[in-house]
Amino acid sequence: MSDVRELTMAAADVETVIRELADAGGIRPKQLLIIGVSTSEVLGQRIGTSGTLEIAEAIFAGVEAVRRDIGFYPVFQCCEHLNRALVMEQEAADRYGLELVNAVPVPKAGGSMAAYAFKHLPHACLTETVQAHAGIDIGDTFIGMHLRRVAVPLRPSIRSIGAAHLTMAYTRPKLIGGARAVYSLEAENPELPGGTCE
Repeated sequence: MSDVRELTMAAADVETVIRELADAGGIRPKQLLIIGVSTSEVLGQRIGTSGTLEIAEAIFAGVEAVRRDIGFYPVFQCCEHLNRALVMEQEAADRYGLELVNAVPVPKAGGSMAAYAFKHLPHACLTETVQAHAGIDIGDTFIGMHLRRVAVPLRPSIRSIGAAHLTMAYTRPKLIGGARAVYSLEAENPELPGGTCE
């Protein structure tokens, strides 16, 4: 996928699906959006075997196009060799009170996507864990460990980036309570049986 046209298409596809995710999930400024990427899988190779910074650059461009409009914090997941640590801006880590860890992601330990993001995000840093508001997974890298509860899968209009399978999800607050619980002011019904709470 070194062809300029293919790289441009990858960037455009990433932009499209992130806009869909932001719209469906109501993503707001300063929220966390995790991005897991196997650039090897985008190439049609087995995860962790053939990553390239060239593909990472195209995907980063697609993410940035939406971030500029919405103002979310992009969070890029490293590969298993850095225990799926996360690259983000220092401002985001400070805002969410996250503890930093010390490593520099490189293509062979962290992955091409995380390595590229670490060099191109302003004041990049590394943390071990987040609870992101939404996420996109390009190549089945398993971002679920870094999503808030409750995750809601979203079917994108584009099912792959290059050859990589694409999944994404946003999160919502837990619904608590039982039969008498109300989840919106519009749905409030004073006629429910069972008396009142103390």
